[in-house]
Amino acid sequence: MGATSHQAGAAGRALTADRPTSVRNVVLVGHSGAGKTTLVEALALTAGAVNRAGRVEDGSTVSDHDEIEHRRHRSVQLSLVPVEWGGIKINILDTPGYADFVGELRAGLRAADAALFVVSAADGIDGATRMVWDECEAVGMPRAIVVTHLEAARSDYAQMTGVCGEIFGAEDPDAVVPLYLPLHGPAGPDGHAPVTGLLGLLSRRVYDYGSGERVERDPDPAELALIADARSRLIEGIIAESEDESLMDRYLGGEDIDLKTLVDDLERAVARGTFHPVLMAAPAAEGARQGLGTVELLELVTGGFPTPAERAPLAVTAPDGSARPPVTCDPEGPLVAEVVKTSSDPYVGRVSLVRVFSGTLLPEATVHVSGHGLADRGHEDHDVDERTGALSSPFGKHQRPLGRCIAGDLACVAKLTHAETGDTLSAKDRPLLMEPWSMPDPLLPLAVEAHGKADEDKLSQALARLVAEDPTLRLEQNPHTRQLVLWCLGEAHQDLVLERLRTRYGVQVDPVHHKVSLRETFGAEATGRGRHVKQSGGHGQFAICEIRVEPLPAGSGVEFVDKVVGGSVPRQFIPSVEKGVRAQAARGVAAGYPLVDVRITLLDGKAHSVDSSDAAFQTAGALALREAAAEATMHLLEPVAELDVLVPDEFVGPVMSDLAGRRGRVVGSDQAGPGRTRVRAEIPEIEIGRYAVELRSVSHGTGGFRRSYARHEPMPPQLAEKIREQAEKGT
Repeated sequence: MGATSHQAGAAGRALTADRPTSVRNVVLVGHSGAGKTTLVEALALTAGAVNRAGRVEDGSTVSDHDEIEHRRHRSVQLSLVPVEWGGIKINILDTPGYADFVGELRAGLRAADAALFVVSAADGIDGATRMVWDECEAVGMPRAIVVTHLEAARSDYAQMTGVCGEIFGAEDPDAVVPLYLPLHGPAGPDGHAPVTGLLGLLSRRVYDYGSGERVERDPDPAELALIADARSRLIEGIIAESEDESLMDRYLGGEDIDLKTLVDDLERAVARGTFHPVLMAAPAAEGARQGLGTVELLELVTGGFPTPAERAPLAVTAPDGSARPPVTCDPEGPLVAEVVKTSSDPYVGRVSLVRVFSGTLLPEATVHVSGHGLADRGHEDHDVDERTGALSSPFGKHQRPLGRCIAGDLACVAKLTHAETGDTLSAKDRPLLMEPWSMPDPLLPLAVEAHGKADEDKLSQALARLVAEDPTLRLEQNPHTRQLVLWCLGEAHQDLVLERLRTRYGVQVDPVHHKVSLRETFGAEATGRGRHVKQSGGHGQFAICEIRVEPLPAGSGVEFVDKVVGGSVPRQFIPSVEKGVRAQAARGVAAGYPLVDVRITLLDGKAHSVDSSDAAFQTAGALALREAAAEATMHLLEPVAELDVLVPDEFVGPVMSDLAGRRGRVVGSDQAGPGRTRVRAEIPEIEIGRYAVELRSVSHGTGGFRRSYARHEPMPPQLAEKIREQAEKGT
């Protein structure tokens, strides 16, 4: 690597691929602030896709061009930046680093064939990045590491490569080693010596960027001495991954392995996902044409990362779930593509970013759109035929027209009005379905109300569009609390949803307090008498009934029993009494929450031959239930959730302490893989409204959890009394 250079692709035109082997799909992964977007722009500059100011021909940047991203000064969505290097089209997928936008990261991982992990030499590696590395390792995705922020005074490349080896090479430290060492210039006033070039460990060449241009030269003796130990370790790591079993013996016997053999074995090991080289990169200085290390990085991507054709056959089914043969990355094969991102453009409407896995996608063609498996997120299963609009390649704020998109490539498709993120596109006469990718559950609730009548009229359509774009957003119309709830991944996700509603769809909503679904029940047996007697000159109202209310076991609901004897309540009015008490039970009798787990027995009553009516006995039944509640001990029931928390072992203690402080009961814990523990607990739902945010803080961003409803149980009396007082005040 680093022994050759390539001709950059021309700017200002749409990049097309004529075969899968001329495509590389790579996703950039790393924590927020690691420098992913800056790296994308540096790679685009080196590839000739942007000018020296980092702009495309219309003056926009190649990524983070969304207005919300400009205002927030950070990435909030997946962006695609296609560049060309040495005749290879590279689809660079830039992902947000903030945990709230992990759905965009998942989409990028789904669309890519390899990952570049971007780590800051100044800030280190966070827990969330480690978790993504483990996930990629589990599926064998090829990975390399890029160290950024070399210009920071506290940066230390040697120390950082050591950290990468410890964290990313835990299973095989010899598989995570640098390909280059930094060449430092004179130290500045602060004592920090900037990196001005690279020392190639395999090529034993110097790549000097000090002049603003990449200049290749032989190392001097002092520079050559710097690389001896690191070069030996690199070569041994490459040979250990070589398919040529005799290579190690030859090397240990003193043979000088030729450069081409080493580079070929390195590239094969990287493509297999068994070797993970460490590189470095920095943006170009003002007026320079290339950023430090960007040429070397582009060479690794084109030479070492796998082509889409090397991807394993893709499992598919028919939309009804019946088996179908796996498909391969063949432009002549059956069409199978996936919508990895959906966005709305104010001028062209919905735009779908699509990865084609098999076949060839054409503009203005009829395709089958199939979406299944996300009904719990507000995405109804659907199978429809739609006509695609224009195909295009994104660049900056604009779309460059494409004539087709072959297997292995990515493109934007306009006017797919029914397609949502995660949907499969296939031929209308041969519909197929890909399994949805794994998405984190949104567990932070945001209850909202329309700000005004105009907002209320537009809210439903706007929310439907947001849910179609973002599978990590779940929409709920809670039937018990009558609240509209948006379930999000975190506070930044909530803020983004509100801002998109306001700026993109012109809908203003007001966040309101999220309510949990409380219940009421009787603590002991009680009786009540309902008397509804009115006489006002005309037809009167007369109904009297007496009831007994008994508590029942949890989950029993509301039972109604008729024990009237002697016809004191005429048979035709007994259903009226039942209707009245059930309606009152649904409204609540103490704090305004539904009454559950009681048996209501009608014992006696009185009627009038003229003035009694269905409505009168309904009213009497409701009055009798309220009187019984006024005389009885009432319990307020709160929902209890089963919590399954997964955290690294070092955070088990803090997590358990935090749960105990929330009235939680830990019911067990067990190992969930190397270095991770699963903690199971039962906890009142009222205590975990913001747990998605607070667990992230307690576990330093490394914890996750799932929740499910367990049951309702009595709330502590002092807390129940406080809620009743709030209900009486109308708060």
